[in-house]
Amino acid sequence: MFLSAAEIAAEKLPGLSSAERAVKRTAKKQGWQSRPRAGRGGGLEYALESLPAEARAAYVGRHIEAVEIPAAMAREAASEPEASSVSAGAADARDARLALLGQAERIAREAGVGHKRADRQLCDLYNTSQLEVAPWIKAEVKSLTPRTLARWRAAAKAGHKNKLAVNRAAARRGTGVLDRANDGQLRTYILALVAKQPHLTTHHIRDLVADAFAQITIAGNPVALPPIRTFQAALKSWRTTFRNEIEQIRNPDGYKSAIRFSARVANPALRLNEIWQIDASPADVLTTDGRQTIYVCLDIFSRRMITLVSATPRAAAVGLLIRKAILAWGVPERIKTDNGSDFIAHTTRRLFAALGIDHETSAPFSPEQKGHVERAIGTLQRGLMRTLEGFIGHSVADRKVIENRKAFSQRLGEAPEDMFQVALSAAELQAKLDAWCADVYGTKSNDGLKGRTPFEAAAMAAGSIRRIEDVRALDMLLAPVAGKNGLRTVTKTGLRINDSHYLGGFLNVGDTVFVRMDAHDMGRAYVYTEDGETYLGQAIAPELAGVDPAKAIAMARAEQKRRHDETMAEVKRTARKIKAKDFAGAIHRQALAAQGKLIEFPKPVEAHDTPALAAARDAHTVVETGHAPEIAALAEKLRAEETKAPDVNVTPLRAAETNHQLWNRARALEARIARREFVEPDELLWLGSFREGSVYRGFLAVYGALNGVAGEIASTDEAASSS
Repeated sequence: MFLSAAEIAAEKLPGLSSAERAVKRTAKKQGWQSRPRAGRGGGLEYALESLPAEARAAYVGRHIEAVEIPAAMAREAASEPEASSVSAGAADARDARLALLGQAERIAREAGVGHKRADRQLCDLYNTSQLEVAPWIKAEVKSLTPRTLARWRAAAKAGHKNKLAVNRAAARRGTGVLDRANDGQLRTYILALVAKQPHLTTHHIRDLVADAFAQITIAGNPVALPPIRTFQAALKSWRTTFRNEIEQIRNPDGYKSAIRFSARVANPALRLNEIWQIDASPADVLTTDGRQTIYVCLDIFSRRMITLVSATPRAAAVGLLIRKAILAWGVPERIKTDNGSDFIAHTTRRLFAALGIDHETSAPFSPEQKGHVERAIGTLQRGLMRTLEGFIGHSVADRKVIENRKAFSQRLGEAPEDMFQVALSAAELQAKLDAWCADVYGTKSNDGLKGRTPFEAAAMAAGSIRRIEDVRALDMLLAPVAGKNGLRTVTKTGLRINDSHYLGGFLNVGDTVFVRMDAHDMGRAYVYTEDGETYLGQAIAPELAGVDPAKAIAMARAEQKRRHDETMAEVKRTARKIKAKDFAGAIHRQALAAQGKLIEFPKPVEAHDTPALAAARDAHTVVETGHAPEIAALAEKLRAEETKAPDVNVTPLRAAETNHQLWNRARALEARIARREFVEPDELLWLGSFREGSVYRGFLAVYGALNGVAGEIASTDEAASSS
């Protein structure tokens, strides 16, 4: 490298004059290597190697490339066994020292001087900020001396480069009074206070510590409560050291969203319309119709997005969003949502089931399980909402800034509407969203699609798309249901819906049916079977449909009769062929046929005996052994006892005939008399006396007399008395 006398003088190198003429005299006197200068003006230029060593080292130090870690040194440091235990902060200190050591080596090599001269020159340049160095190196090494460089060089040559890794903050960490007090219990208590109430001041925390700990000890020795400055320094350090742990307790959702490790996959969907994710979020723009809710549907495979503006979160909005997405993209295989009431409502679940879409819900309080649509909503809010009139911010803090700017503009005399203006209607906001999703978001490269745009991903996707050909059928599935679940029971007055009665001849009393309402004509209801899969017909509320109720009920009755007659016509024809007299014979024949088909398997047999059976067996044995004369004598004795007069002390349980039996006997005689049959005189006399008694008169009052019996009995009584 060659320099002119003017360039050397301008550098003001140590040991050389800053005058061009003096530099030329020194070069001629010391015999510096030179050559003719090629530039304008001619003259000579001198080789850098000819300059004195001190000047040469200074020039090289000033004009050498920026300080960097030599690659060889970095590899050697990483291969040492101690490297695995070096923390990040200590590694920064090591790398800064290696970079400066490498810079000294370069100065010595390129200037052709020894280490001592190169080290001294590097230290002068570094301490006077004349050396181009990265800020992180300057932060680790405040100043530099040749002795320090020599010590670093000795450790590096000995293969202990990681001894240059010094983390002063780590060395001091945990040695403070509040760290060690009460075996760490005081630090734990303070961290709990910070996590529980982040807005507590240092004074609050010091007072609470003084109240909670009667005595503060370090290694068993009591110490005074540290001053407020000690608490401030410790809290500042702990809020940095334990920021993630504190955030986990203070804000679990924020911790899961920004800190907790999560897996990242390129694309969990393998084909178009395999998985859709749906979610809703309040719009960050205020409209003339109030603040709206934005429903977002995202196809995971292509990252396409469709939105719907709704005044409130409700199941009907979910249905309209699904209709919009299906008409644009086709029918999905699976939809994933959270457990919001609008997503798990009966209407939503029934719609998914009717369309053959699997519905999957994420676990409660786990927004990361549908992170794709969460990120898409964030992109929409940050990418579009900030550019629209009526933007109210993404958070309370943003809203506060906007309000402050509005108040400040008023103080400056500006009109408030110039600062904040609500100009968009809900319909205009929907138009803005549709245009942004299609023309901005849809044509922007996506990292999850490896740089492709959602439009390109959808256009290049293979496979078929399921389309609904009849849009009216889809609209019918989206029609509102009657009541909460759409189920109604048919009564003789029809279907009762909102205090109105809907009639239809196809209805069958007692059946449970599923009913959808016509959003444009409340006088009509569409009736399906209970499972919603078979359409039955339209039911009409006469007073709401503008139909004469009398004509409506007449038509319903006629249709009902026609349907019943048509259904039962064959039944009636078959019934005429069946004879009731054949029932008994048929049942008997079936019983005999079934009996013939039965086979009884032999069962285990065991002997059964009782005292009575034993006595009977003994008697049978007597007969079999020829003791009949004794049995005959015993039988004769028993017959003799039976013919004896009854014991007067024995009272029969009841009379020979009851009153009812006597009444039946009298009626039988009366019937024989009425038929002019022969009756014994004794029986006539008994009948006459019995008729005089109270028993006969009581039964007669209840049952009455037989027709023609009284006269016959009277004439018979006279004949009997005359004889």
